[in-house]
Amino acid sequence: MKKSIQQYGQILLATTTVALAALFCVNSLAADKPTSAKTVKKVKLPKYQNADFYVDGKFQVEKAKQAYFDMMKAHGYPVPEFLRTNMWATDFGLGDFVNVGMAGIFWIDDEKNGYFAHEIYLLPGQMIVEHGHETTDKGKAKMETWHVRNGSIYTLGEEGGPIPADVKLPKSQEKYITVRKCCEMQPGDIRTLNRITARHFMMGGPQGAIVSEYATFHDGDGLRFTNPGVKF
Repeated sequence: MKKSIQQYGQILLATTTVALAALFCVNSLAADKPTSAKTVKKVKLPKYQNADFYVDGKFQVEKAKQAYFDMMKAHGYPVPEFLRTNMWATDFGLGDFVNVGMAGIFWIDDEKNGYFAHEIYLLPGQMIVEHGHETTDKGKAKMETWHVRNGSIYTLGEEGGPIPADVKLPKSQEKYITVRKCCEMQPGDIRTLNRITARHFMMGGPQGAIVSEYATFHDGDGLRFTNPGVKF
């Protein structure tokens, strides 16, 4: 009987812990802005393979950019000439673009006045390598907030709940991942990094993702990736 009571207590504790973690994630979203009731628009996107983006092992940047432009079109996201001309895409030098990569554009990065605006683009299931931001000679460690425009993302860091069973972390990054608490964000959701210098990363949801980032000045010299093989 005593053993049964102990087992029940362990189950109750585990259930309560998961529930509180999930509630914390929702509350952290609500602290910035109430979670949107809007459902994620389903769009038809190709099932990409790494072979689509490499020739003789070399990353094909223009092909990668086109994949993002196609995703934008599917979501009805406008592509002005400035974006088409200045957007960049990267596989972080890891050769696993379908699983680990991103595109983006820095709308503004103002060292003098200390502010930064960035758009992040992720294909379905694509991960930005885990990282943190440190203080440099040019400024304090970067603090950032994410605002989902289209699709959805999973943010992983020091806060949140367990990783959903259907979210598959890239095998190429498993040994470099140190934070595994997860929050899902949908269109309209806003969430802020829990603390400066905290390690974090995000992954695109099933429909990919378009995310606005609002932050303090970004100095690339302050980036600290957990994967030492990253080139960015």
